[in-house]
Amino acid sequence: MAGFVPHTPRDVREMLEVVGAAGLDDLFVDVPAELRLRKPLNLPAPMSEMELVKHMGRLAGKNRPGDYTCFLGAGAYDHYVPSVVKHLVMRSEFYTAYTPYQAEISQGTLQSIFEFQSMICELTGMDAANASMYDGATATAEGAVMACRVTGKSKILVSEAMHPEYREVLNTFTSGLPVEVVEIPAPEGVTAPGELEKLLDRETACVIIQNPNFFGLVEDGPALGEAVHRQKALFIVCADPISLGLLKAPGDYGADIVTGDAQGLGNSMYFGGPHVGFFAVKSKYMRKMPGRVVGQTTDAAGNRGFVLTMQGREQHIRREKATSNICSNQALCALAATVYLSCLGKTGLAKVAELCLQKARYAYRRLLELEGVEPVFRGPFFKEFVVRTARRPAEVNQHLLRHKIIGGLDLGKYYPRLDGAMLFCVTETRTRGEIDYLVDKMGGL
Repeated sequence: MAGFVPHTPRDVREMLEVVGAAGLDDLFVDVPAELRLRKPLNLPAPMSEMELVKHMGRLAGKNRPGDYTCFLGAGAYDHYVPSVVKHLVMRSEFYTAYTPYQAEISQGTLQSIFEFQSMICELTGMDAANASMYDGATATAEGAVMACRVTGKSKILVSEAMHPEYREVLNTFTSGLPVEVVEIPAPEGVTAPGELEKLLDRETACVIIQNPNFFGLVEDGPALGEAVHRQKALFIVCADPISLGLLKAPGDYGADIVTGDAQGLGNSMYFGGPHVGFFAVKSKYMRKMPGRVVGQTTDAAGNRGFVLTMQGREQHIRREKATSNICSNQALCALAATVYLSCLGKTGLAKVAELCLQKARYAYRRLLELEGVEPVFRGPFFKEFVVRTARRPAEVNQHLLRHKIIGGLDLGKYYPRLDGAMLFCVTETRTRGEIDYLVDKMGGL
């Protein structure tokens, strides 16, 4: 223990006396006994630096090497990251920076956040964006809580075609609040307008959809938005930023709040994180946003400068006035997204989106040529699609792994009615040869 904690046994005794505790266990009485670890952690004995490097190398060797071809998406996407992104993000002035509390010494960080906000606004068609949310799931949940605060209503409608883990996070965020979360059925893979109309009422604070949704299908945003606004509720759209290189911006079809995950913008998959969420709103809701807003200004000499214009968390303002307790700063991941978008520009982003669309369509057509592979949903999709296979998805994926292919997601885990169905993802990084190889190996089952 002395290798990790600098306090001597005497220090510990003196601290316990000050707080009036008999032992360290007294500090954790609020944690239920059945949840406390009653045995040492399963860790090896202390090692020298040389031994530790070798040990960590052996552990890392258990991971799949980078030569596996990935057709798995569902929230974390294998998009190409140009080398310029890591070259700039790894500069020490960005890599070691923390929250920009003091504007006079944080101009570089503040400007990068301001540019991120500006690009998110342009992508989403909204008036203002903040910086920065943990990921798409928490950004969407924060949007729902904000909608309840703005409207004074207590009913949240969320599409069943929203990412199931996003819906779990939403339920967690609202579990201690006097609100009701109701799911809108999506029997055909998209949010059913008729079902939405049945559930909408005067108590509805907001309606949340994902577009493209969890199944990769493109939702009818304009029609859904009109229905929502007829009941004076807010319309929240969780969007894939890459898709916005081709699809109409949510702000152009009536979204009041737009959220999403910017992992696909210059951030690698990183075994599940970290990600960076984005959050954009119409101007009239800007002061109700969680997190921070970086603004542009001029100093006393007329020089361009950047400041934290709004800080809506309890660390900066009175707790009862805070819009959220979000604290961590995702600015490094946001910087990667900013560099990525700057590097590609409008034409480049549209090209990436088009490649995702066309390659996914090609993979879909080729897979449907196989015996035992059937379509599940009809309608336009972006870079993900669902098919049903004669063999169990687990069996299919194990077979593909033996050929260095990471297959699709088994949807039966989240949707019992889709037992036997798989969600495949095809991004611009997949080649025709890789897609044909996937089809060949699935056909060999």
